[in-house]
Amino acid sequence: MSKEIKLTTECYAELDDSLLMLHRVKKQQDINKDKWIGVGGHLEFGESPEEGIRRELAEETGMTADRMDYRGIITFVYGEITEIIFLFTARGLRDSAGQPITTDSGLPDCDEGVLAWVPWEEVGNLPIWEGDRVFLRLLRDGAPFFSVKLVYDSDDNLTRAVVNEEEIPV
Repeated sequence: MSKEIKLTTECYAELDDSLLMLHRVKKQQDINKDKWIGVGGHLEFGESPEEGIRRELAEETGMTADRMDYRGIITFVYGEITEIIFLFTARGLRDSAGQPITTDSGLPDCDEGVLAWVPWEEVGNLPIWEGDRVFLRLLRDGAPFFSVKLVYDSDDNLTRAVVNEEEIPV
């Protein structure tokens, strides 16, 4: 396997103390298989992170956001892959007709998995990447722009976590 650097985006839409989460269950060959994550994906050539996350949000959910906040950068290291993730939160989701989305609105089908509104207090009970707990806590606490590095071994165990250049226990 050759070493690879990927540039991707991820977004957690917030509404009524809940997050829009994606349960990745539809693709067999998926590093995120069976995990709950935010929506997002790879950057296309020439896209800024902001353009990429807006495109990914529309592709995966059919929705747009009134407000996108750039919250941090996640460096995800897994085997020979280093993935740089531009992390956003979104507010004011609207459907394709421009109507506001509520937590009672039906969520569309998604090719990547199943979308659901998850209350903040339940997010930690979901099968998520262990390192996601680090940056989700920062999002929940309203931390200013941050950088997080997460290193995993081949068994998906978090072996190292660094927040703003400071090592934290794993």
